[in-house]
Amino acid sequence: MKQPLPRRLTAEHVQQRFRSLADEQVATTSQRFFKTGAGDYGEGDRFLGIRVPTLRKLVRQYDSLPLDDVEQLLRSAWHEERLFALLLLVRMYQQGDKALRQRIHRLYLAHTHWVNNWDLVDVSAEHLVGAHLAGRSQQLLKKLARSASLWERRIAVLSTFYFIKQGQVEPTLEIVRIVLNDPHDLIHKAGGWMLREVGKRDEATLRAFLDEHALQLPRTMLRYAIERLPPNVRQRYLQRRA
Repeated sequence: MKQPLPRRLTAEHVQQRFRSLADEQVATTSQRFFKTGAGDYGEGDRFLGIRVPTLRKLVRQYDSLPLDDVEQLLRSAWHEERLFALLLLVRMYQQGDKALRQRIHRLYLAHTHWVNNWDLVDVSAEHLVGAHLAGRSQQLLKKLARSASLWERRIAVLSTFYFIKQGQVEPTLEIVRIVLNDPHDLIHKAGGWMLREVGKRDEATLRAFLDEHALQLPRTMLRYAIERLPPNVRQRYLQRRA
């Protein structure tokens, strides 16, 4: 049964609702899946144990939450509250006017420290950065791609998904060139994923890129990039890389 909502929604009301939905077993599984152990990329992250489909359903109920309260959730120590805040920001951005979209974009960039796991980046970057840069300079993506922050570098790569979906593949190729020598596996996977998406729409461009850079691509990035190519073509690039 859907719980009645108060007249004025607040972050505290959302947090109370989340506590009622928490599942310790799901939380334990999530902590392992998102690598929260010592020395891992998600070290110290905490989970309530709420599944993503549940969060997505709740977004539609709370999309009138004041932006200041959404920001409060984005600063939460709990992973699901940060994820929920990002899902809300995407919905609000897509429904908002020019002024609200600008405010949300700036808020996002000011809080990249809290967008600190791959799923948080992946649900938000293309919508709150990529879409916002449409028709504008893309220098921001280059700056993020060179950041010391793993998550800002992944934001740069995933932001280009927006352009791929618009039939523009060059932004992706440009950002992947910047992160070719990135040391982190999460960037290798992100770059390879975006290259694969380029190839789904323009295989000739992907092959031309690989012909030039296959020897430089980290092995994981290359494997992701060539997943949808014909087997003989995949083997040729793997042999070159070997």
